[in-house]
Amino acid sequence: MASATPRPVRDAIQVTVNGQARSLRTPPARPLLDVLRDDLELTGTKEGCSVGVCGACSILVDGRLMSACLVPVGMVAGREVTTVEGLAGPDGELSRVQRAFLECSGFQCGICTPGQVVAATALLAENPSPTADEVREYMTGNLCRCTGYYSIVRAVLSAAGTSATGDAAKEPA
Repeated sequence: MASATPRPVRDAIQVTVNGQARSLRTPPARPLLDVLRDDLELTGTKEGCSVGVCGACSILVDGRLMSACLVPVGMVAGREVTTVEGLAGPDGELSRVQRAFLECSGFQCGICTPGQVVAATALLAENPSPTADEVREYMTGNLCRCTGYYSIVRAVLSAAGTSATGDAAKEPA
């Protein structure tokens, strides 16, 4: 059996993850998702499709929503990465989005929930008072097979301090 050729590791990659400075010794082309889950043991970020279309691995890089499965770790050198674990306060208090997902039952099996919460956080940073239609539009990159999306939209609107009223809150036919 042939041995695998080791991948080159350059100098350590400096990155801030959830507010903590990290020095990563890993090949720069390695997917950030693998580094988060395997090296840093931040398993809240899930692997779904591995091609950037399901949203399960949604993270924030300098506040921008990205798919961790598509981001080479070398691309985040010197940047701020936030995972679902980094959304809670330093004392462990849940963020308003995390609380709203719990209160509105914006989850079922939980596989997509971390990505949904991260995406909703990014949405509310960009648009603090979205309509239900704007929530649905923004969240199209986060797939869920369980909830039917109604409770997810309701949770995002609740976190925004608005309520789902009228036809805009109804599930699409």
